Amino acid sequence: MNPQIKDEIIEQVVEGIYEHYPELLEKYGETGKRKCREDNEHHLKHLATAYEAQMPKIFTDYAVWLNNVLTSRGMKKEHLMDNFERIEKALETVEAPEKNDYVQYLRGANQLLSER
Repeated sequence: MNPQIKDEIIEQVVEGIYEHYPELLEKYGETGKRKCREDNEHHLKHLATAYEAQMPKIFTDYAVWLNNVLTSRGMKKEHLMDNFERIEKALETVEAPEKNDYVQYLRGANQLLSER
C-alpha cells in the first residue's frame, strides 16, 4: 500500500479512536496516542503480509494472538474489534488494489474474535 495512503488511514483511525474514547488521552496521554499509531502500523503490516501471501490466516492468527496479549493486559476484545472496524471504514475512502482483500481479512478476524 502506498505509504501516504497508509499514513492517512492510520491518522483517521487514531483520531477516531481518541475522539470516541477521550478518556484514553487523559489516561495515557500523547504516549498512548503514539503507541496507538504504532499498533495500527502493525495491523496494516500484517494485512499487507497476508495480502502478499494470499493467506488470510496470517492476519486472523495475528488478530487472535494480539487479542490474547491485549486481554491479558486488561484490554477488551471489543477495543481491538473496534479498531479493525475503523480500519475497514477508513479503507472505504481510498483507492488501492488490496483494499477489498484487506476488508475481507478484517471482517474475518472480527468474526473469529466475536466467536471467542
